[in-house]
Amino acid sequence: MPVVYPRVARRMADIAPFHVMELLARAQQLAATGRSIIHMEVGEPDFSTAAPIVAAGRQALAEGRTGYTSACGLPALREAIAANYARRHGVDVDPGCIVVTPGASGALLLAAGVLMNPGERCLLADPTYPCNRHFLRFCEGEAVGIPVGADTAFQLTPELVDQHWDAQTRAVMLASPANPTGTLVPPAVMQGIREIVRAHGGALIVDEIYHGLVYDEPAVTALAGGDDVFVVNSFSKYYGMTGWRLGWLVAPPPCVRDVEKLMQNLLIAAPTPAQYAALAAFTPEAEAIFEERRLAFRQRRDFLVPALRAIGFEVPVMPQGAFYVYADASRFTDDSYSFCFRVLEETGVAITPGIDFGEYQAGRYVRFAYTTSLEALQDGVDRLQRFLH
Repeated sequence: MPVVYPRVARRMADIAPFHVMELLARAQQLAATGRSIIHMEVGEPDFSTAAPIVAAGRQALAEGRTGYTSACGLPALREAIAANYARRHGVDVDPGCIVVTPGASGALLLAAGVLMNPGERCLLADPTYPCNRHFLRFCEGEAVGIPVGADTAFQLTPELVDQHWDAQTRAVMLASPANPTGTLVPPAVMQGIREIVRAHGGALIVDEIYHGLVYDEPAVTALAGGDDVFVVNSFSKYYGMTGWRLGWLVAPPPCVRDVEKLMQNLLIAAPTPAQYAALAAFTPEAEAIFEERRLAFRQRRDFLVPALRAIGFEVPVMPQGAFYVYADASRFTDDSYSFCFRVLEETGVAITPGIDFGEYQAGRYVRFAYTTSLEALQDGVDRLQRFLH
């Protein structure tokens, strides 16, 4: 009798692969043959975790702090996160509204799970981080990408939200700073969108994963406008703890119990040693390291943007945060996926195709991540110059 394998759920047809991971795999194959590869494709800081955090993690392990915490996380860490909002933003956040999660991905999944009913819609910018729409689909919601361009710094506006809201719309998701564009949502725009969402009785989710990594002016947290918003943050980017898998969700007070229930059932708790380690992220010693690294990222941005423009890429909006440049490559291609593979094969420079981030003009855009040294970025631009010209 032939083997009959189980069918997969219909939702899987709507969850696309992350194309950059295929490109990364090819880059690793080339590197294994001895090729020199410059990685400008993956959004992971190239700095290792700061020494004070590593020391705190080792201490937690040595002391046997490896059992479960409560679902919402260590009380001391929740209080430290709340104190950080007060210190950095002048905003009072109830530690009881903070849920520590396995990465920001865990926080985004919880927000989607708590909010979305089957068939309900969430409005997002197109382009945006691809996993956001997949979290929504996993929860049987529908992600509605709204095309945005340089005229709005690739961000939604109150007018766009109001125009696209319909009877099935439940939520709006913003990212500030955003992946792949590195742009911020100005406070007045954030407030305008919040008022539209309030008027429709919806929910606002704001991804602030790259807070801290801003270069020209401080980022303003959405919590400054009130506690009726879901805010997602992470220890991965600014705090350099990618592999520790730690983030947090700030939920509106009436929703905290539901978030906690979902956390208990889906994820149990965030990694315990990582939570103890993260307590050291708020020490003066660690914050001095983060500031030094932020300045290094700014130096890389200030090199890379004009360098890319000089060799023919259009960068219509200067990225204000994160560590990405979203560049218009239409002078060279209308197929960003094939273009990125050609660039990798012929130059050894790995970059990300725009098709990972949505549909709107995705064939003409590519993303550069300045998560490698300034010297490597200079080498990468030289290789691209020779390839293109």
